[in-house]
Amino acid sequence: MIFIVEQLMLFISTALGYLSTLLSPHPRQCHDLTLIIHQTNAPPNQVYEAAQLYLPTIDLINPSTRTIQVSKTPRQETVKLAIDSGEQIVDTFEDINLKWLYVVQTFPTGQVTRRFELTFHKKHKDKVLTSYLRHVVTRAEAIKKEEKILKLRSVNSPSRVDLEHPATFETIAMEPDQKTKIIKDLDRFVRRREFYKKVGKAWKRGYLLYGPPGTGKSSLIAAMANHLKFDVYELELDGICSDSQLKRVLLSTKNRSILVIEDIDCTVRDMQDRKSEQPTFTLSGLLNFMDGLWSSCGDERIIVFTTNHKDRLEPALLRPGRMDVHIHMSYCTPHAFRVLASNYLGIQDLNHHGLYGEITGLLESTEVTPAEVCEQLLKRDDDVDDDDADAALAGLVNFLKLKKLEETNNIDKPETQEGSQC
Repeated sequence: MIFIVEQLMLFISTALGYLSTLLSPHPRQCHDLTLIIHQTNAPPNQVYEAAQLYLPTIDLINPSTRTIQVSKTPRQETVKLAIDSGEQIVDTFEDINLKWLYVVQTFPTGQVTRRFELTFHKKHKDKVLTSYLRHVVTRAEAIKKEEKILKLRSVNSPSRVDLEHPATFETIAMEPDQKTKIIKDLDRFVRRREFYKKVGKAWKRGYLLYGPPGTGKSSLIAAMANHLKFDVYELELDGICSDSQLKRVLLSTKNRSILVIEDIDCTVRDMQDRKSEQPTFTLSGLLNFMDGLWSSCGDERIIVFTTNHKDRLEPALLRPGRMDVHIHMSYCTPHAFRVLASNYLGIQDLNHHGLYGEITGLLESTEVTPAEVCEQLLKRDDDVDDDDADAALAGLVNFLKLKKLEETNNIDKPETQEGSQC
């Protein structure tokens, strides 16, 4: 939490937002001071984002309130309230009276700016700049950890999508030892801020998820984000034209986030194929991004690369410090199948099922992805009962036998699956 406060103080001290009180459109008493907290994207203003989370936790409705924003996603049990433009909220902190005003301005050019104005008595300046704003940021961090909604953003675009991805480490189809290792590595990473600071190493961690398409790479990323309560940013490198553009988009990411670069082998090959006379994002730029630029832009960051073909990657990409942890996403194993049978069919104990032994044998001798198994388990009626589960398992057996026959006869595998080729 100290690093957040340090960045917070730096932002405030350099911006000196209270000087902009002279530009404010509404009158104030001469003994009042106002801090202007603008929304910014590169880098994001943590004070603004903290205020967005904090203000709905206090009483939004007062005698002067006219409008309140209301939203709700399908899985949320209650509606969410938010302050609307032009509305004012009153807060109290250690006998200090504070007023928050939310202002949205649209200019003739179409540009839209958003800001919070925080007004209080001048004599409380020091306490507000330190204790109160620290309280707002701390409370916002606690709210983020409590949220169960996964936030996905495209680094190439400021828009954010709130997803309710259900993947957790309990539900993804993966060997238990592998799950345990990943969870321990993640937890160890987030606990070691002081260690990284002591050794002079950037507080970041790189993961490579590799394996054939359909093995659950996206689900694992969602499980990692849900476990840590991190936001997820997706960076599409094919939309980056130069190393300098990469720097700009990277500055829009936040601390406590996961940056995802999918199909890194395809991206590197495309970079090498670009014409040299055009501005280009180079492999050298990518390596500098992972080593220097990424290291200097924030703390508690995770970067995840995915590929279907690890053997095609440049060796320079694979070394520790860039891709610290390599995770093989394998074909479906008997244990992974047990997880899927529990998720999709509600079968908790397969040991005594008549088809389990046959399915286990087929999985051990056939290359089939978890996605293919899931598709077969979904081929049943919506009304779930024992007969439907048995029919789904019988259908899976037939599918696995056909798959094994194709492999035995050396029938070429189709390359039309999503992500199987660049």
